[in-house]
Amino acid sequence: MQRIEEITAKALLRVGQDRYKLVMLVSKRADQLSNGAEPLIKADKNKQKLTDIALMEIAEGKVRLESITE
Repeated sequence: MQRIEEITAKALLRVGQDRYKLVMLVSKRADQLSNGAEPLIKADKNKQKLTDIALMEIAEGKVRLESITE
């Protein structure tokens, strides 16, 4: 498993190095996960933090800002 710093660096690249956008995207996706959405990656919602799952989804390109705001 990758370190959270490496995952965060990949996720930042996906949002154009904009930390504010990344924070907002992680927040909205974690909220969706807490409201019953299924993870888009192989992850256990009972063993991992929802924010970590959201960050990994963003880093892997599974979640984009456009898909969250719709």
